[in-house]
Amino acid sequence: MKSLDCEFAIIGGGVAGLSMGISLNALGKDFLIFEQASVLRGIGAGFGLAANAMRAFDYLGLREEAEQIGFYTETYNILDDEGRVLIAPDTARLGTQYQQKNLTVHRADLHTFLQSKINADQILLGKRILRYERQQESIQLFFADGSTYRCRYLIVADGVKSPIRQQLLPNAKPRYAGYTCWRATIANAHIGLKHGSETWGTQGRFGMTPLVRDRVYWYACLNAKAQDEKYKNYTPHDLLQHFGNYHAPIPAILTHTAQEDLLWNDIVDIKPLSQFAFGNILLIGDAAHATTPNMGQGACQALEDVAVLTDELKKNQTQEQAFVNFQRRRLARTRYITDTSWRIGQIAQWSNPILVPIRNALMRAMPAKWSEASLNKLLKQDFLTINPS
Repeated sequence: MKSLDCEFAIIGGGVAGLSMGISLNALGKDFLIFEQASVLRGIGAGFGLAANAMRAFDYLGLREEAEQIGFYTETYNILDDEGRVLIAPDTARLGTQYQQKNLTVHRADLHTFLQSKINADQILLGKRILRYERQQESIQLFFADGSTYRCRYLIVADGVKSPIRQQLLPNAKPRYAGYTCWRATIANAHIGLKHGSETWGTQGRFGMTPLVRDRVYWYACLNAKAQDEKYKNYTPHDLLQHFGNYHAPIPAILTHTAQEDLLWNDIVDIKPLSQFAFGNILLIGDAAHATTPNMGQGACQALEDVAVLTDELKKNQTQEQAFVNFQRRRLARTRYITDTSWRIGQIAQWSNPILVPIRNALMRAMPAKWSEASLNKLLKQDFLTINPS
């Protein structure tokens, strides 16, 4: 019988997979990361690293370096299409309260940082996983290039469309949220954006935030059918026509966006699962609990996963028990985030010209503590202290 190629195999070289590799390295574990892309780089998009993500980085010993690649998010207001404030969460106060900064990073910057912490021979590129087979005390992995590898433990971190999750749970397929999204990162020189914000209007949502090295990350969401042919070939000019009446600097941002910088995809998540651990196989990150981006928690929850799993792997117990304890500590929290983010997205995407002004008036009248309730509930619970029992 072929000997093991590694003790731990990690499927996916994204935030969850790379961070898990760094952790296993620190624990002295033997591992390989299998990534389907031929070149490992983050797509041209940004995302938030809230206080809980920085808490995870702190636990993993990566916080100070991670802070160097992020833009400090002092404010992130919700606006109407004329630029009037609907909600103004006090992110600076929340950061102080939970003793961590809230940052926005470019995905490629974070990938480069994480990849620099792992030896190149521990990351195998061009490895698209097809399926697995359990053997007596190991798992055999089958890849599209015809290669096979054997491991003792499998950590599945290959995202919302994970083939391994589909093999384990055939009904756990991506769930379309009802809206589609464009994203891009551009230079800030002609924009002069200083603060992040998200605009809610009848024509859709538009978010923007500065990044380090004088860049702007923006995104735009419209209600649409899944894989709508109308939007597949949309250009920045088309988006400018659509959002042209929104407040400044939205028209300028779209004017200065090149076609080659534009990314498009439908927004999906996974209906919350009841199981992450399957013996010597564990789902983490988006493969386990993909969420819509409305709470900015996708990458944050991946990092929480790695910190919690690391905490369990440090204990004197079997790896299988560590996986079960991880599941017990993570199921309820990730379910809350997935469900809450879904509800926020449905309200944010209202387009009815009668209902939107009513929603906006209610939001303006809402006490600040109410508008921050979901975020406070998320942050006030120290995810590292959740008891597996």
